[in-house]
Amino acid sequence: MFGKKKDTIDGRRISPGSSRSPENGSSNSGPAYIIERYAAYYPMNHKRRGMALIFSHYNFAVPHMNFPPREGNRVDCDQLTEMLQKFGFDVHIYHDYKLSEIKDVTSKVAQMDHSDNDCLLVAVLTHGEKGDYLFAYDCVYEFSAIWSQFTADQCTTLAGRPKIFLIQACRGDELQSGVKVQRDGIARYSIPTHADFLFAYATIPGYMAFRNTTHGSWFINELCKEMRENGHKYDFLTLLTFVSQKVAFEHESVSNDARFNMRKQMPCIVSMLTRVLLFNSV
Repeated sequence: MFGKKKDTIDGRRISPGSSRSPENGSSNSGPAYIIERYAAYYPMNHKRRGMALIFSHYNFAVPHMNFPPREGNRVDCDQLTEMLQKFGFDVHIYHDYKLSEIKDVTSKVAQMDHSDNDCLLVAVLTHGEKGDYLFAYDCVYEFSAIWSQFTADQCTTLAGRPKIFLIQACRGDELQSGVKVQRDGIARYSIPTHADFLFAYATIPGYMAFRNTTHGSWFINELCKEMRENGHKYDFLTLLTFVSQKVAFEHESVSNDARFNMRKQMPCIVSMLTRVLLFNSV
């Protein structure tokens, strides 16, 4: 549990900076990724780990919405950047981007040649609401507008490679209460276009996600901590299980408003991975 009166939420009820743009890559016309059909692990021995895109939202100018700055967001962004660079990612940060700018970035990245990359990671730190809607600087949009650009038919050089999405945002207005638990060879083959995605949400559908204004969000904080301590020891799904454990058991909100006091949060991991994802040392 974080400091008193500093836990807030990443949803709509809580009444542009610099960036580093990706280089122009070659067109996305390379052959589909080839790997042994039943290989247990994703290969993590390419020339590069891959790109990590962080869409970091602190300020908003959404019509008819009065969002205050997302205090604690910079902590999340800094922690994520440090952790991802440690694991060999080429990190690109986009502060307070409009939706058109976000789509421009993801479209260009989807058309790049990722043949020498292990994987792709995209993190979105923002407000959100029910129905998997996220907020850009200027409007609300469906999360699918981002990730659908990287399906195997749209981004062929990432086909068969992990595509990881980290979403720190509310997914509705509901709040969770705590419940006391009583102790006692190479082969060519086809793959589904939606294979090899991993979505790690800060909370389950319909519920709020908490963010500490001093220490950052519960989910991103625990993710970075777990990656620093055990990132090369366990596979990524196992790491996310431990992240969920920490968020679920060690955090509880503190607020003078009874509605938001003593509330809990449960991360939600949705996996379409087809192999074990284990980050090797770089």
